[in-house]
Formats: sequence, C-alpha cells, structure tokens
Amino acid sequence: MRAFRDGDRAAVEALWARVFPDEPPRNAPALMLDHKLEVQSELLLVGEVGGSDAAVVGAVMAGYDGVRGWLYHLAIAPEHRRRGFGAQLVRAAEARLRTLGCSKVNLQVRASNREVVAFYQSVGYEVEERVSMGRRLEGER
Repeated sequence: MRAFRDGDRAAVEALWARVFPDEPPRNAPALMLDHKLEVQSELLLVGEVGGSDAAVVGAVMAGYDGVRGWLYHLAIAPEHRRRGFGAQLVRAAEARLRTLGCSKVNLQVRASNREVVAFYQSVGYEVEERVSMGRRLEGER
C-alpha cells in the first residue's frame, strides 16, 4: 500500500472502469483522478503486488474536511479479492486520516450492494441510521 504516483494513472483508471462499470459520467475515472490530485492528493492510495514488475490491484480515495473523514471508490481487482488487500487499503487510508486529526470515518455504499456492506462490516464499520442526501451542482450558475 502506498501513495499514488503519476505512473499509476492508467492502471487506476482501468481498475475503476472495470470495478465500477455503471458509474455516471461525473464519476468517470479520469475526471475523479483529476479532481483528487488537486485536493489532498496524499489521500489517494494504491495497492500493488509483484516485485519489480508490480501491478496496481487496488485503489482508494480518502478525504478529510476537518470534522469527518471519508472513504471513496475502494476498488480491488476481482482476481485479487479475498486476500486482504481491501482491508489493507482501508487501514492505510485510516492511518493517513488519523495523522490529520480525523476521529471518525464515513462512507457510503448502495444499500443493495450487500457484499460490499458485509466487507465494510468485517473491517469494523457499522451501518448507521442516517438519511443520505445529495444535490448535484452541475449546470447551476
């Protein structure tokens, strides 16, 4: 687990496109990377396997607003799942958030995605009774 490097871009874009094939255009991998590299780029992490020919097999974005930390777009290549890479990326992101003074981490997953909910529960996250709300700002003046 390590910080993202410029040379990781193609691999992370391909991973996110593969793991999140139905994302809306606003979540296009290239666009998300562009935005993340402008804000708290040190909270963009990758996981790799292999020695000198290391390959990126996972990625996660984290953010901290001074009150709460957030995890976004954790992805592990399907052929590398159930080997602990997801948990390692979560712990690495949490460690970085902790150094910034973060005391609570939030994340959102689709309620229908039971496998992902179960994964996060296995690494200590709890389903909280909240109403998640959002508002798109695209196209507004």
